[in-house]
Amino acid sequence: MSVISSRDIGEAVRSALGIAATTLRADVRSAIERAAVSESSARGREVLSQMLENAAIAERDGVPLCQDTGTTSVWVELGLEERLGSDLAAAVDEAVRTAYREGALRMSVVRDAIFDRRNTGDNTPAFLDVTLRPGTGATVHVMLKGGGSDNASVVRMLEPSAGIEGVRRLVLDTVSAKGASACPPLVVGVGVGGTFDSVGKLAKKALLREVGSVPQDGLAASLEAALLADVNALGIGPAGLGGATTALAVHVVTAPCHIAAMPVAVNLGCSSLRTVTVEIG
Repeated sequence: MSVISSRDIGEAVRSALGIAATTLRADVRSAIERAAVSESSARGREVLSQMLENAAIAERDGVPLCQDTGTTSVWVELGLEERLGSDLAAAVDEAVRTAYREGALRMSVVRDAIFDRRNTGDNTPAFLDVTLRPGTGATVHVMLKGGGSDNASVVRMLEPSAGIEGVRRLVLDTVSAKGASACPPLVVGVGVGGTFDSVGKLAKKALLREVGSVPQDGLAASLEAALLADVNALGIGPAGLGGATTALAVHVVTAPCHIAAMPVAVNLGCSSLRTVTVEIG
């Protein structure tokens, strides 16, 4: 068994944060470029063009894509043949502290949700999740998530009889009620299964998948295509100003669950979807 350095993971997080804050994901940029051509609304086309201009300026000048530089979520997929040589949470928090200071990014984390809403002053703690995978090394996913898009997300414990139609209804109700305030066009992450505490992670991790990719499972691919068509038929459009491009993609992740349950989470990713993945080892 080899030892992977928490410092190396922390350095990967620090570097990824600088990129995520200022550089629009290439797949998201390409999807917006395609939408700017196909969008039926003149106003929608103009908004999409402005989003692309904003992304170009952010990358060129090294300034944030969005003024809400969000909370930092870090997901580490650690190889089973590795062990950590030091405190990973401390290393990740130090990376966040350094990256936010170096990038002059807005600090958005408070000390306690109820009892002490003073700003921590360094955007820590990060929200860290560690899972295991076969092999060596580590895959580190970093996500910046603003308050607008996370606030527009929901978790529901549906009855199994709700089926696919229940999932569809929840996705459409969520986007109808909250999509305009989540900075569309959106990438809609949908988690189905697991438990109350895990289904939200499924939905958020769905946002890591490349926009334009298609699931190997034909049923999942058909469901995603149908949900995307239904979401775009809502007419919310770019920036909530009307049009055919309310979402760029809908990504669905499913998991086992209890026979008496069907947990569903919908996590909305905004037009400045900010994630970076780094391989270590």
